[in-house]
Amino acid sequence: MADELRTHDGLTLRYRSWSRDPDSTLPPVVLLHGFAADARLNWEGPGVVEALVARGRRVYALDARGHGGSDRPHDDTYYGESLMARDVGLLLDRVGADRVHVVGYSMGAVVAVLATARDGRISRLVTGGIGAGAVEVGGLDTRVMPPELVAAALTAEDAADAPERTRAFRVLADAAGGDRLALAAQIRAVHRDALPLDRITVPTLVLAGADDPLATRPEVLASAIAGAELAVLPGDHLTVVRDPGFAGAVTAFLARG
Repeated sequence: MADELRTHDGLTLRYRSWSRDPDSTLPPVVLLHGFAADARLNWEGPGVVEALVARGRRVYALDARGHGGSDRPHDDTYYGESLMARDVGLLLDRVGADRVHVVGYSMGAVVAVLATARDGRISRLVTGGIGAGAVEVGGLDTRVMPPELVAAALTAEDAADAPERTRAFRVLADAAGGDRLALAAQIRAVHRDALPLDRITVPTLVLAGADDPLATRPEVLASAIAGAELAVLPGDHLTVVRDPGFAGAVTAFLARG
């Protein structure tokens, strides 16, 4: 089922929900997708939603501002993971539960960390697709995906003119039907400050693909969050979410809380 939220700065965001047991007393799960993806591409297609619903969970997945069915302004001031974390708070208000589990991937993992540090309703956290960069540069690893090069790839008139190093983001955006100008605005506003990892006190699982260049040395991130667990799975940044072990690791970890 699809529904909408209105943000503090006037945007309309789309989110989806799934449940086989609307009366379940288990904490709902909120899923936050990665850059240039959306809820369907990141979570429903790879089977993560189905795995959680099969375990009796109510699941909510938000299309971040600039992505999917949500509004896509082209002004940089509407973007950044900190604003997206504020949007998560609005979704939690709508969910109306005292305890919620949050799973974020890539950009969504940065949003999830920021939201968890701010909101006491989040009682369990899973991050995927980020590693040492979250500790050393404050979010997505801009050493691997320089924002100016990603923006150039997204705004080039022809994909062949995009910088080779970041051309994959242009290909992903086009394949997902993304608004490239909105995505370029987000990447220019990408989070660059230190993440409040010391304020994460809830049980946390760090998931990473063994061949993911954006999640190298994930043990550095796990060590920076008190008591965090680490799981490394086969795959790279685009394929690890489709590994059966990914959904399995998420559902098993959340089932413990």
